[in-house]
Amino acid sequence: MALIDEKHKDIDYNKFAMIGHWLRPGTVWVTSGAVEIGRLDYIRRHGCEADGSGEERKADYSSQGQAILMETYRRFIDPRLSVRQVLVEHAHFNNEVNRAHILSLLERASKQDAVPIVNYNDAVAVEELRKMEISALDKAGKQHVELVDNDETAAQIACLTGAKTLLILTKLDGIFLDINDPSSLITEITGTKEEVLAKIEEYKTHCRGASRAGANGAFAKLEYIKPCVRAGIEVIIGSANHDIRNVLSGESPRTYIKGC
Repeated sequence: MALIDEKHKDIDYNKFAMIGHWLRPGTVWVTSGAVEIGRLDYIRRHGCEADGSGEERKADYSSQGQAILMETYRRFIDPRLSVRQVLVEHAHFNNEVNRAHILSLLERASKQDAVPIVNYNDAVAVEELRKMEISALDKAGKQHVELVDNDETAAQIACLTGAKTLLILTKLDGIFLDINDPSSLITEITGTKEEVLAKIEEYKTHCRGASRAGANGAFAKLEYIKPCVRAGIEVIIGSANHDIRNVLSGESPRTYIKGC
């Protein structure tokens, strides 16, 4: 929803311009937006929502929105650079061969002056099948990820690539003790890795609400970044309403998380 101009029910082109001007080789951009952008485009063309179940509409909107999403990113990223779409699913991260393949793809992009744009492949994902596969991995005692949210996808890619920084942009300025109190922004969560993980568990108890149906908001973000903390990756959570450079530098409000 951070990519949507809610007032006009359209793409927020200023956000895409800010992101596109910042993206460079060596950065992996994990994006949301395909489902909502596809939904708005469908309604604009047909005057109503698409028919079908919730899962069917999600697949239909995603497949329609992906084309618009990538076209918009391409418009604002430096024309001298290549742009590559990478659609992933949970199974790709629960298999070592697939993980190695994705890592190699992302590393080549950096060397070939390309910016990879990653998104979960909602168009072909089947929730029932995903749950069955995750259940089977549970029973086998194998570690796994579900990737039910692009924040989780971003965290997993940060760990996979050994990223220095994981930046999560949202509609808010970071993590708040009280979402209704702007002064309760948690600006920093630092310490040893064990201390940071303990603080994350404490702060999760204060997190309620989300920007859209099906999301878990700040609670989920804090849960998803725990592997990054264990890997020594710094995590920054800030608002897409601010310039990315200012969020990274700390000139804009944010929550900075790092265990050492």
